[in-house]
Amino acid sequence: MVENEVSTSVLDGIGFVQYVSHMGSDLTVVNAARVSFHKESMEFVDKDEKLISYLAKHNHWTPFAHPQITLRIKAPISIRTQLFKHKQGFVENEVSRRYVTDAPEIYKPLWRTKPTQNAKQGSEGFVEDVLKWETLDQAYYESIHKAINCYNLLIDQGIAPEQARFVLPQGTYTEWWWTGSLAAYSRVCKLRSDPHAQWEVREYSNAIGRILKGLFPVSWKALTAV
Repeated sequence: MVENEVSTSVLDGIGFVQYVSHMGSDLTVVNAARVSFHKESMEFVDKDEKLISYLAKHNHWTPFAHPQITLRIKAPISIRTQLFKHKQGFVENEVSRRYVTDAPEIYKPLWRTKPTQNAKQGSEGFVEDVLKWETLDQAYYESIHKAINCYNLLIDQGIAPEQARFVLPQGTYTEWWWTGSLAAYSRVCKLRSDPHAQWEVREYSNAIGRILKGLFPVSWKALTAV
């Protein structure tokens, strides 16, 4: 891996996007396209950048589906749910609380105000009132502690972990391995980096993008510019 971030901290420092492995390069994309003419390049040259730009611009996505990337991601459950909506070109394996009873880690949000103009989703700016922030934090942590105490009680009383987990909040962190094609990851990042996407998921999208930019600099530039 050249000039690439191995791991990127996300949100409150508990979340992260971590590089695991990858297969292929910008040259892989070029050769996948040129096989149509029964041609193959041994090294990446200047004209290959123009070819990649053409492929991305005209939505010839299959050459970008050959490179594969595996990441390990740690995110709140609700953010994982948003990312898991992207199915085409991906496979995931997640830590299961059917089997593990590690102490839950909880995301601490940076509070934002509700959307305006009758919007049904999203949010506006960050809350600036310090006193209001403190009140919100206190209420949040009281609820979190109650949920975790209940979870621990259920585990201590011999209740199956697969049922005890029901009490954990949406802010609980989870981890998974996520393997997908370059084309698939580019679709995720184009959608989830949009200003209308939830701020937290945009942070993960941007972290993914920084890692993939280091692995496939020419292809990633072309794909995310379209």
